[in-house]
Amino acid sequence: MLADAPLTAVIPASDIERAKRFYGDTLGLKLIDDRKEVVLFESGDTRFHVYRTPSGGQAAHTLAGWTVEDLDAEMTELRGRGVTFEEYDLPGLKTVNGVVEDSGMRGAWFKDSEGNILSVVQDLR
Repeated sequence: MLADAPLTAVIPASDIERAKRFYGDTLGLKLIDDRKEVVLFESGDTRFHVYRTPSGGQAAHTLAGWTVEDLDAEMTELRGRGVTFEEYDLPGLKTVNGVVEDSGMRGAWFKDSEGNILSVVQDLR
């Protein structure tokens, strides 16, 4: 049953208005529905919710990501909109200028206005 149903990401935000501006203005995503505690955005063929909660931005892992055709172009566009990419130096994961290259992919991570970790990935295969 679930295999035929679409999966929707749900991203927490401690400040829903600030998050709405980040996803709408900074990332340029289309706002589909705006309720008091929950907003719905569209990115490509996917929709996702951002909801108000006091625990927004507390996850230490990636919550959502985009697969892109040209990582460098996307990063340039996002940097031009004020996005800062994270630098990591962990066992098995080291970024250079915000980018990791590994196993046929290139990826980069950034935080939203709430501190949630998001990614952009280019599949090189």
